[in-house]
Formats: sequence, structure tokens, C-alpha cells
Amino acid sequence: MNSNHLSERILNMATSATLAMAAKARELREEGKDIIGLSLGEPDFNTPDFIKEAAINAINENYNGYTPVDGYVDLKKAVITKFKRDNNLEYTLPQVVVSTGAKQSLANVALVMLNQGDEVILPCPYWVSYSDIVKLAEGVPVEVKTSIKTDFKMTPAQLEAAITPKTKMVWFSSPCNPSGSSYTKEELEALAVVLRQHPNIFVVSDEIYEHINYTGVAHASMAGIDGMFNNTITVNGVSKAFAMTGWRIGYIGAPDWIARACNKMQGQITSGTNCIAQRAVITALNASPSKVKYMIDEFKIRRDLILDLLNNIEGFKTNIPQGAFYVFPDVSAFFGKTFKGKTIKNATDFSMYLLEEALVATVSGDAFGNPDCLRISYAASQDQIIEAIKRIKTALS
Repeated sequence: MNSNHLSERILNMATSATLAMAAKARELREEGKDIIGLSLGEPDFNTPDFIKEAAINAINENYNGYTPVDGYVDLKKAVITKFKRDNNLEYTLPQVVVSTGAKQSLANVALVMLNQGDEVILPCPYWVSYSDIVKLAEGVPVEVKTSIKTDFKMTPAQLEAAITPKTKMVWFSSPCNPSGSSYTKEELEALAVVLRQHPNIFVVSDEIYEHINYTGVAHASMAGIDGMFNNTITVNGVSKAFAMTGWRIGYIGAPDWIARACNKMQGQITSGTNCIAQRAVITALNASPSKVKYMIDEFKIRRDLILDLLNNIEGFKTNIPQGAFYVFPDVSAFFGKTFKGKTIKNATDFSMYLLEEALVATVSGDAFGNPDCLRISYAASQDQIIEAIKRIKTALS
């Protein structure tokens, strides 16, 4: 048997670039190489103790049965409380669906909303899985190119120009993975002026990095903009701000007809999410976001540190990300140059060169729809960041 027997669906799907790079870094570590991983979006903090204690209590209280497909009612109430407290969004129980990570939330939405040929506008750079999730649902990704000059944000004119009779959805993250750019309330309002003229277009607003925000201004949600609530699916989760990547809990707030469809889809694929993780997340979401501020403060220090270090290497062009824990430098100045006998043709070559020569794992911007850039995660210790950038500088000298 060989790949001839596999579906076109899987043969046409790209491997997640971030996971592929993490696997390659692991392989090299197993060979004894001292790899510094700046490729994964995974906080290096432990899950806070008060959340771990809630999970231990749930085990001791014998939570071990199947869970409702869309989540425990008290977890959904905690999600509703969180949306009201942090985003001033009022959702009801039937409008909330809890899933195995925000990635499953996104897949559910794509599978229940898209028909073959429906177009989904993706401002570039976009999170690596958006494009393939859309394609899996037989939709057509429509890339809207942005650059470091516009802080990697899509303008209303670009949005308007990308809309066709086939446009069904717009997907974006704010703060953005990979660029760290955050849309202000005023910028969302300007995009909404365009969207309100097209009432059959729906928005997926991925807000998983909302608490990792360095602007000093409250996070803005698209669903909170006038006239957008009924056309927006708000996606969130606990992986990033609460350092709970492996707990796998994400959720949506959406119009009830979309939420019901996601519930139906999930019921045929995974059913309800892990019972212990759900109990822990009730505690996480009911807590004040100030309980995790120590992590955000540290990420801000690391952001300033990594920008300072990168700006000392000629050829790296950076902006100042206002959220998340990534920098997305333009590295096109290195294209066409040769280092240690290796010619750098593009960001993928550059990323592989840094892995092999500097022993630092990063991710090519190609995977995020922006081939001039490189995603570097600073969800690593200050010491690791200093050492990694030192190695990069040496490899490029």
C-alpha cells in the first residue's frame, strides 16, 4: 500500500509548519544538539497552582464520565461571565460551545459555514492553520497582503477590494499570531463600515491572545462593534494567557444557529472535551485576569529585549508588536546572500540555515502567508533569548 490510496484531501493538506519545525528541533535535540526552540507559541510558565488545584479536586470528586458535547453548563456560564467582564459581550448558554482547543473551534466553524467555492478573506500574515482549515471545508482562502509598513494590518480599502460575490467569511486574529499586531477599536470600526454593507459576510475573530496585550488600552472585540454581533464568531481559549496549551480547551461565542451547528458537528467527531480540563477551566475563567498579569509583564520585558537584540543585527527589519509573544521581522535583506556556502533564497532557507548553523528554531513566514518574514517566539526565558540572538548574529557575521 502507498499514498495512492490516501484521499486527495490529506494529500493536498500542508503539514502545520510550526509543528513540523518543533518536530525537527526535537529530532536534532535527540541527536545531542543544543537547540534553542523559538518556534512554538507555548508559554514557558507552569499552569498557575490555583488552576492545577481545581483539576486535582475534580479528579478526587470523581469527574470521569462523558461530558456534554458543548461543555458543562457551569463552564459555559464561566465563559459567559468572562465575555461580559472582559469584552462587554452578552452571550447566552445556547451561543457558547466548548471544544478541544481553539483549533477545533475554528475547524467546527469552517465545516458548518463553508460550501465548496466559498471565499474566506485572510489578512496576511495569518495563523498557519487558517488556510488549510478553510481548504479542508472546501472553501477558498483569499490572501490580503499586508506589510511591516502598515504594522501588518488590513485596511478597509484592502478589505473592500478583496470582497467578491463569493465572499462568505473574513478570518483574523487580534493580537495576531504571527505578527503580534493588535487592531484598535477605531480600526475595527473602520473595517465594520465595509462589512455592514455586506450582511452575508461573517467574521471569525480569533482572540486567544487578548490578555497578552501591551497597549495599555482594553482589548477590542469585533462582536462589540455596532452592527457586528450577529455576524461575528468570537473564538478564544485558555492555552496562551493561562499557560494551559496541553489542556486543550477552546470555545466560541456565536449566534445560536451557528453554535447549534458547531455542537452537531462536534457531536459526530470528538463529542465533549476532557472532563478534568473543563473543571479546571471554570476556575481559570472565573478568576480575575490580574491573576496572570505576572506572565504578561514578563512577556513585555522579553519583547523589548528581543527587539533590542534583533535591531543590532543588520538586515532584520522589525516593528513593535502590541500583543501576543512573537516578533515577525522582515528578513528579505538576506535573500540572495551566501553564508558558509549556503545561499539564502527565501525565508524557508533562512529559517533552515538558522536551525542548522545557529541551532535556533524559528518558523518561515511563508507558512503564514508572508514569505519575506520570519516568526520568532519569545515565549522562552530571557537567557535563552539572549543566547539565541547571539548565535543568530554569529551565524550571519
